[in-house]
This record gives sequence, structure tokens and C-alpha cells, in this order.
Amino acid sequence: MIVYVSVGLLGLLALSIPVGIVLFLLGFGIDTFFSSFPLTRGLGNMVWSSSNSATLIAIPFFVLLGEILVRSGVATRTYAALDRWVSWLPGGLVHANVATATMFSATSGSSVATAATVATVAMPQAEKLGYDPKLFSGAIAAGGTLGIMIPPSINLIVYGFLTQSSIPQLFLAGLIPGISLAVGFMAVTTIICIIRPDLGGTRRTFPFPQMLRALIDLVPILILFGLIVGSIYAGWATPTEAAAVGVAGALVIALAFGGVSWSMLTQSLTGTVKITSMIMLIVIGASFLNFTLASAGLGRELTEFMTGLGLTPLKTILVVVVLYIVLGFFIETLSLMVVTIPIIVPLVIAQGYDVIWFGILMIVLIEMALITPPVGLNLYVVQGARKSGSLNEVMLGALPYCLTMLAMAFLLIAFPSIALFLPNALR
Repeated sequence: MIVYVSVGLLGLLALSIPVGIVLFLLGFGIDTFFSSFPLTRGLGNMVWSSSNSATLIAIPFFVLLGEILVRSGVATRTYAALDRWVSWLPGGLVHANVATATMFSATSGSSVATAATVATVAMPQAEKLGYDPKLFSGAIAAGGTLGIMIPPSINLIVYGFLTQSSIPQLFLAGLIPGISLAVGFMAVTTIICIIRPDLGGTRRTFPFPQMLRALIDLVPILILFGLIVGSIYAGWATPTEAAAVGVAGALVIALAFGGVSWSMLTQSLTGTVKITSMIMLIVIGASFLNFTLASAGLGRELTEFMTGLGLTPLKTILVVVVLYIVLGFFIETLSLMVVTIPIIVPLVIAQGYDVIWFGILMIVLIEMALITPPVGLNLYVVQGARKSGSLNEVMLGALPYCLTMLAMAFLLIAFPSIALFLPNALR
């Protein structure tokens, strides 16, 4: 059965069949060949129960929140404000790319949306000020990955739903690793530009009064983040309710900046429907596959297989890391997460690891998939925003940041408290 699932998954994806459909097909195949019970008779109930969850309502709200901020022009103001504060560092505007991506990650919950937003605003500046296109575009692609780590994260919501773990705890666990990755990206940029100053463009400084005035454009985003996350941990709202409050806050910010129009609202709602439909098809398909795998006994078969190998818990987790890195070359991030959770998470928990900690480790590993070819979505998003050059330049520019993510993965393995400190402290 393990071979069937592995070969079937890769084979169907190679045929360019949509991931949600692939998950259903694998479930039907397991029912046909490996189960003595008619599992498909429970399909209707499974589809309803997996989608009839208040937790999942947070997904369209967070998607809509990001769409409103992106399409209302708030991104341009945020980028300009951060330019005033970080362009004195070696690397100049490259730091503004990472800082802007970090701030939008704290509101949008989507890596691709974050990368698209920053790329659209930043790329014209790179060409105008003579930055190295590889480093500049690579930093945008890497910064965009923070959208699925820093809360609120759509991927963490999906992980929490599929593993029945606490979403507020996952949000807390992702905060320190997410901010640490942002700082790591900026540190790597600084080191590269100290060694090769020609890559970082011109370092610029601004009068302090001008820097203070720029804070006006940053405060609304910080307040919005505090409103969303703070309301969850103060016990005032569930993640779903906080997402709805966030949408209202985003509309107020967009109105204050004069970015609300009928066209903007229409595009935001249309984009939300498209993205949410794709996510829900994958989530429902993953729930059905999870049901068939558990009913057919794959979990028991996999546990017996790993026990037969005689691997220690550390060796097991290192095998999982390598597996995610390899699969990340070929499978899109959300798809990679939902198709592996039913198989990998029970195995990891059986080895004594914490489900919250592993969720953060998984997110770091699938973040790498966003900036590794051939299916690294952020690479294509950034390349699409450029006026010239090749995709290879974006790939090369993203490489140092990919290594930074790998270092974070090993730090999480060596020091689990990086992810678990806040959840344990506020439990």
C-alpha cells in the first residue's frame, strides 16, 4: 500500500491532474484494492463533515483580508515607509523587501500573495537604483515564504484542522521562528553585501523627522496584526472571529488611505472565491484520503515498516526532513502538506514528538519548496513581476535564503523550545 500511494501520487501529479482530484482518486484506489469495506459509501458524510467546520471559515476571511490590503494600495505606502527605516543597512532596499514581506505576512496569511505584493511594488525600484537583480528578486521570493509561518497563516489553520491540534497554539509557535527567519534573511543580506558591496546598491539615509512621519503608514498594519492576534490570545475571539475582525480593520485602513472602490472590492471578492475554492477542494480531498488510509491500515503498516528499520527518533525525523526537501522539488506547498499529513504526522507522534512542534518544522520545510525549482511558486511570481532577465537569476538569488531556512529547520530539531516556548508559556 505504501508503494501504491507513493507511486500513484507522483504519477497522477505528473499528469497535471489537479491536486484535489488526485487525492480523491487515491482514496478511491485504496478503497478498491486494499479495503474489505465499501469506504466510498461514507464519501458524502466525509465531504460534509470535513467542510462543515467553523474553523475553516477563517480561511476565506484571511484570504479576503490579504486581498483588500494588496489591492487598496497599502503595500506601496508600507514599502516606502520601511525604505526610510532600513535602507541605511548594507543591502539597502533588499532589507525593505524582507521587512515589507514580514509585515504583510502578519496579515495576509498567504506566501504567494505576499511575494506578489512586494514584487509588484519593489521591482521598479531595483531597476531604477541599480541593484543586483539576482539578490534583489531572491530576497522578495524568500521574504514571501514568511506568509505561511507568521500568524495568521492559512497553512497552519489547515494543519491544525487536519491534525485536530490547537490553531492558537500553532499561531504562537510560529511567531518566534517566523521573526527569526526574517532576521536571518536580513543578516544573510548584510553579510553578502559587506563581502560584495556592488550587489547591494546605494545605501540611503533619511532625516529623522521624515522617518518619524513614515511611521504613520506602518502603524495601521501593526494595529491590525495586534487586533487579530491579540484578540485570540486575550480570549475575546476565536481565530475565525478574529479573521472577521481583521477584514473589517483592513476595510477601515483601505478607506483611510483612499483605496476603496467598487472595482477593488469586486476583484478582492473574486480572488477570495477562487483561492478559497482551491484550498477547500484540497482539504476535503485530504480528509477523504486520510479516512481511507486509516481504514485500510496504512498507519499500522507504516509504523511496522519504520520499526523494522530500527531507526531512532532523531534518525526518523532526519529522514522526514530529507523526504520533504525532495518532495518539495516536485509538489506545490499546500498540496505537499495535506497529502503527507495523514502518513507522516502519526509516525512522528508515535516517535514521541510534539504535534505543534512538528507543524512548525513542516512549515519551514515546505517554505523551502516555495523557492526551489521546478515548482517553486514564489520564483515564478517574482519573475512575472520583472521586466527582463531569466528565472535562473531568481533561483540563484534565493539560494542563500534557502540555506537559511535549512539552518532554521536544524535549529528547531536541536532546540524545540524555539517553537514551543510561547505555547508553553501562555498555556
